[in-house]
Amino acid sequence: MKSHAKVVVIGGGVVGCSVLFHLARHGWTDVVLLERDELTSGSTWHAAGGMHTINGDPNVAKLQKYTISLYKEIEELSGQATGVHLTGGVLLAATEARLDWLRGMVSKGRYLGIDLEVISAKEAAELMPLIDPGQFVGAVRNKEDGHLDPSGVTHAYAKAARKLGAEVERFTKVEDIVRRPDGLWRVITNKGDIIAEHVVNAGGLWAREVGRMVGLELPVLAMEHMYLITEDMPEVADWNAKTGTEIIHAVDFDGELYLRQERGGMLMGTYEKANKVWSEFSTPWDFGHELLEPDIDRIAPSLEVGFRHFPAFQKTGIKQIINGPFTFAPDGNPLVGPVRGLPGFWVACGVMAGFSQGGGVGLALSNWMIEGDPGADIWAMDVARYGDWATMAYTNAKVRENYSRRFSIRFPNEELPAGRQLKTTPVYDTLSAKGAQWGVSYGLEVPLWYAPEGVKDEFSWRRSTDFDHVGTEVAAVRDGVGLSEISNFAKYKVTGEGAVAWLDRMLACKLPRRGRMTLTPMLKEDGRLIGDFTLANIDDSEWFIAGSGIAEQYHMRWFEAHLPKDSSVQMEAVGQKLTGLAIAGPKAREVLAKVTRADISNAAFPFMAVARMDIGMAPCLVGRVSYTGDLGYEIWVAPEYQRAAYQALAKAGEEFGIGLFGSRALNALRLEKNYGSWAREYRPIYGPLEAGLDRFVAYGKDADFVGKEAALAERREGGKLRLRAFVVDATDADVIGDEAIWHDGVVRGWVTSGGYAHNSKKSVAMGYVPKEIADKPDGFEIEILGKRHAARIQAAPLFDANFERMRA
Repeated sequence: MKSHAKVVVIGGGVVGCSVLFHLARHGWTDVVLLERDELTSGSTWHAAGGMHTINGDPNVAKLQKYTISLYKEIEELSGQATGVHLTGGVLLAATEARLDWLRGMVSKGRYLGIDLEVISAKEAAELMPLIDPGQFVGAVRNKEDGHLDPSGVTHAYAKAARKLGAEVERFTKVEDIVRRPDGLWRVITNKGDIIAEHVVNAGGLWAREVGRMVGLELPVLAMEHMYLITEDMPEVADWNAKTGTEIIHAVDFDGELYLRQERGGMLMGTYEKANKVWSEFSTPWDFGHELLEPDIDRIAPSLEVGFRHFPAFQKTGIKQIINGPFTFAPDGNPLVGPVRGLPGFWVACGVMAGFSQGGGVGLALSNWMIEGDPGADIWAMDVARYGDWATMAYTNAKVRENYSRRFSIRFPNEELPAGRQLKTTPVYDTLSAKGAQWGVSYGLEVPLWYAPEGVKDEFSWRRSTDFDHVGTEVAAVRDGVGLSEISNFAKYKVTGEGAVAWLDRMLACKLPRRGRMTLTPMLKEDGRLIGDFTLANIDDSEWFIAGSGIAEQYHMRWFEAHLPKDSSVQMEAVGQKLTGLAIAGPKAREVLAKVTRADISNAAFPFMAVARMDIGMAPCLVGRVSYTGDLGYEIWVAPEYQRAAYQALAKAGEEFGIGLFGSRALNALRLEKNYGSWAREYRPIYGPLEAGLDRFVAYGKDADFVGKEAALAERREGGKLRLRAFVVDATDADVIGDEAIWHDGVVRGWVTSGGYAHNSKKSVAMGYVPKEIADKPDGFEIEILGKRHAARIQAAPLFDANFERMRA
């Protein structure tokens, strides 16, 4: 075994072998994979081997499509059979709500290049003869589903990697990982040490244990998962003989089942409600090619549904029940990427759908390691989407919930209960008493809307019980003044003698003078967006940054990787050391004036001013800015003072009819101002010109800010896309994101977000289209729940197009 390597990959399952192959294919051949036993000795060997392109996140779906397309290449390169069977499949809907969800998937598929088609239940039964069509209302056909040989695929990755120069060391157990003073990693094994620049944790069932070696507690948990294999079935033999093809895959979402042919019988798997955690706190190192004890009683309710939906199963015997552990992250998506605070340490774990996602994970991670960027928008898989709040108990609760809901509908207005009330602000109980309906953002409870007594969300793809009440909240802001809780923003403090020069390099804006704020994009080296913030110069010695709360860990990883080595800059993620309140609307100044002695006249405290002032008895930092697009103020206050600040504002606002508003109303308000949001309109696949943020880029400033050269090139060449707002002729349902945008009968773009703008009484969508058609006056349609609706570009904001209200 070699003593030095550029990269050590830990774990010989499908994910680790994919990472090894992709690194070698990209030219990094000084790489070695360490496996404590034989390859596939974790979850890989007992996997059901299904593969599919469908995923709730379109960017993950792209990587799944890539994974499936890769198998032919690795088979040819390695000479190892992968056992790939591209049978196609049907996704079944037993309810109209499920069929609506599937129609949305078809719309996503149109711009992703995934061939999906809505068909009737009768047509589905003609394709998959075991179905009782009377149990379903419709289906979607996917031609790219299939299955494979898990062991064959894994060994194909490994053999292809070896041919490219990589090495694989079996029966080599990693016992510890130590960071050396020179920044290199010392990987200690039972066969000696390896010194490496990079370490990849692809430990699968042992990912937690590998993470703990470097002081990292990863939010992953293994669950027992069962599937059964039937005896040979005459229906299967008849179909094979008649058509010369296998029976295609089927996913029965409402039955929580997946099915495919296995030799002369069928394989049926389930994600049962009565699920069971495996090895909750640590994974035994001596576990390997073993299966767990089957528990057919636990999956019996699902099987009963399966036997009803697929009657042929009633007449056959069960040959084998496979029960083995698989790891999951709290939301079911993988954990991939570099770990904040551990330079050179990477993770690729929690990949429960390894044969759908393993190739994409390997591609993204190798790109990231070699090029400094994953080459795709993989936020849904980024390990940085979780912070320290994702404890072991939280992970346990959310993984169990996710497992039991793997095939369940997640409605756009549905909030899931597990792991909740983990982080709350001091006004949580006060707002709850006012009818607050809560969501969650980066672990923090966030008020979505305020319900009268006896009213609650009814989950739907269409406008629901909250619709009129959100409209009332919007009216409170536009007609008078509204009050909201905004603690879910990420907050950062920057100080130090080098702060000005560092901020000038990190951010693309012109730095504001003392007592002023500005909006600023942050770019990667390739000129694409990696953040959008509000930057405030408090007093020339302290800078305050506010940004998207869900991206706190993501952005701190980036900031810290670029901090100067001389400690001349100190940066802190403030988190809930600062809580937030906001007031907005034409009466907002009058409310604020009643609770502060500071001069907040327009002359003394104009738009984008920032200052410290007392609100009632509470010391606060106040900025004159509002995401509502109205006259407004954002107020940052230490948690011990938040209740006092809230009470002062609420009392002062009584004479002006102040009303509470939540994030759903805020969404309606920002849409009629054409304001985008991080992780929707602003993502690392778009440039500032494409995203409409170029007006905030100081192209001419002296500082060579990160991405400047690439941003200038984008401005010269014009980019490829344009973000546009649309008014949609919708009726009872609005866009939620990821719908197809049609132009002249052809899919040309995609929706990033949208909803109903109550003040303007318009259904609004935001999305990207090619620049060549971005200013066409007509010809646009947007697909909602399978139906195309006429849409018109709304170039000027629907509300306050001249920005007079916010500057008044």
